[in-house]
Amino acid sequence: MAGLLLAVGLAVSGCTPTPAGHPPGEVFDPYEDENRRTHAFNRALDRKLLRPAGKGASGFIPDDVENMIGRFAFHLSIPGAVVNNILQGNMKGATEDTYRFVVNTTIGLGGLFDTATELNMPQATDADFGQTLHVWGVREGAYLELPLLGPSTERAAAGKVVDLFTNPLSYVLDEPANYAIPAASAASGLSDRGRYADTIDSILYESADSYAQARSLYSQNRRFKLGGGSGGALEDPYDAQLGALPEDPYDE
Repeated sequence: MAGLLLAVGLAVSGCTPTPAGHPPGEVFDPYEDENRRTHAFNRALDRKLLRPAGKGASGFIPDDVENMIGRFAFHLSIPGAVVNNILQGNMKGATEDTYRFVVNTTIGLGGLFDTATELNMPQATDADFGQTLHVWGVREGAYLELPLLGPSTERAAAGKVVDLFTNPLSYVLDEPANYAIPAASAASGLSDRGRYADTIDSILYESADSYAQARSLYSQNRRFKLGGGSGGALEDPYDAQLGALPEDPYDE
């Protein structure tokens, strides 16, 4: 609990204020040099490990199984979304997410099947603590590229820390069952890296400035989500992925 309160306090007070005169809507990136170094590290890791592993898994695992892995991983994240909806005062979203979780846990065999969608239930909100901080009025802060996790902002990064503690399943499930949450998330991310390889590769390895491209895509997608959109054309293939990667001055 102390760590949770500390993370919230840092999020509220630690986000770098945007200076006067900064163009509205433009990404605030005062740490670009450090971010580009991290980007180069992430890209190298993706090229040497995640990209070949993702393509290998995607080529070996049937599509139906990959879909099942993705559904299961998302299903396990829903209790955390319920908590964040409550913190945001969105009781409608919390209720709908709870019903979806119950239906897919029971009829959907633990989330392996998306029975709730087949029954025309509302889609899950996918709420996270970074979104909660936005609702509470915490500013976005500076853009960051995190090691392994990729594009983020100061507010979103603080939210990722808090999200480690907000999923009730982490406290309900005993070991080793509680390891299913991060394991399913990692497996789903690796599967997505393989399934969307062409799109991700074109951005990360074929664009003139992969750092700027990843930063732009992440910022558009994140702001669109916080504005209440459903994703649509701005869905970011880097969401929950490594966001890394062609030529930049820090590549060795």
